[in-house]
Amino acid sequence: MFPFSSIQAYQNSLSSGIVTCVDTVTHYLQQIGNNQQLNAFIEVFADEALEAASLLDEKRKQGKPLGKLHGVVVAIKDVICYNGHKVSAASKMIENFTSIYHATAVEKLLAEDAIIIGRNNCDEFAMGSSSENSAFGVVKNALDESRVPGGSSGGSAVAVQAGMCMVSLGSDTGGSVRQPADFCGIVGLKPSYGRVSRYGLIAYASSFDQIGIFANTIEDAALTLEVIAGVDDYDSTVSQKEVPSYAALLDSDNKKYKLAYFKEALENEALDAEIKQQILSFIALLKAQGHTVEPINFEWLDYVVPTYYILTTAEASSNLSRFDGVRFGHQTAQKNIDLTELYKASRSEGFGKEVQRRIMLGTFVLSSGYYDAYFTKAQQVRQLLYQRSKEIFADYDAIISPTVPATAWKFGEKSDNPTAMYLADIYTVFANLVGIPAVSLPLFKHSNSMPFGLQVMCSHFEEVHLHQLSKVLMHLK
Repeated sequence: MFPFSSIQAYQNSLSSGIVTCVDTVTHYLQQIGNNQQLNAFIEVFADEALEAASLLDEKRKQGKPLGKLHGVVVAIKDVICYNGHKVSAASKMIENFTSIYHATAVEKLLAEDAIIIGRNNCDEFAMGSSSENSAFGVVKNALDESRVPGGSSGGSAVAVQAGMCMVSLGSDTGGSVRQPADFCGIVGLKPSYGRVSRYGLIAYASSFDQIGIFANTIEDAALTLEVIAGVDDYDSTVSQKEVPSYAALLDSDNKKYKLAYFKEALENEALDAEIKQQILSFIALLKAQGHTVEPINFEWLDYVVPTYYILTTAEASSNLSRFDGVRFGHQTAQKNIDLTELYKASRSEGFGKEVQRRIMLGTFVLSSGYYDAYFTKAQQVRQLLYQRSKEIFADYDAIISPTVPATAWKFGEKSDNPTAMYLADIYTVFANLVGIPAVSLPLFKHSNSMPFGLQVMCSHFEEVHLHQLSKVLMHLK
């Protein structure tokens, strides 16, 4: 079996001639074939990946300069555009759409010699917390196939978890990278809003969406972020800040950190007792190592999920209005109906139930008579949360918390209760509401044999500190 431990170790093996890119891609294609029941991939680019690998092997033989991700096998969530390849957002609405351009993140991967092996299954239009909402079937957790892998980037998480690629890209609107990383026992990184271009990312909620990274190690996540981050003329919301050499800046010189945790988060009645106990024990370990870890009051915890869902569904209602069966997307085969009925039939047939639910919620909160009561109020709460985050990071290096209140649940367990599903996002949506970077680190294991993570959040564009602290925490366990 091909032993992948890190990108650096793999590239050392390439340089020394122990393996080739073709050998590597062949291995991952076999892994994908052996794990088809997990349904992590909607499409595999087998011939193309092998061809790219052969070209990279030749490039190395000729002594040409190699990219930072030379030979690294990457999978991408089915909401990220790859020129000449289908991108469907796991939806019947656009299942046959072929992209005519690269997402900026994909372009940067290819420019640094990465090999894209396929597109990953996910919740439709990135709306969901369990990867049960895809038009192409559910994604299964490789550790227990009766359990969900998390969502919405479940396929991307399982692809890394089950050794079907080295790293993968997902999207994180309210925890859609960190939550499946938690359920699958891997690293899931959401950068600051604007750190990575959203050009070529199919929109769910434009002021929240951010491309994120799944990896086995924080080192691999940092290197991948270094490649895909940065300015882009095609995205007016992307940051103009210089991209640091994240991989080279991972060591923190034995710094002692000052960390905060929300008292209300660990006292929340929804939090699994064993998760609470293990995190409290880890906090004690951190203190014993000389770090400062203090509880702080965060009286708005119960407001973050309602605020998030009001704002994201409103943006989704607007963003998905273009898929009407006339301009874009599936068109009903029904005949002799007027334009309004055409819209209704096309959207009812093209969108799944969860997407329909969120469009309806968003349309409601934007409607006359309810706009001020819901949307305006939620924007005001978002601003208060932003100000509170600034106050916290003036005093602390980072905030730590559980990533999710419980471990991966069984299929169907929350499907009939959307509210329970939404409340599973209670710890992750804060980072998206205020735009800060966050990561889920695979530090713990529950007595039910499922993994769970610790979420770490830092101030805006402080990914260097986030990576450094993450490395300390990963080596502490």
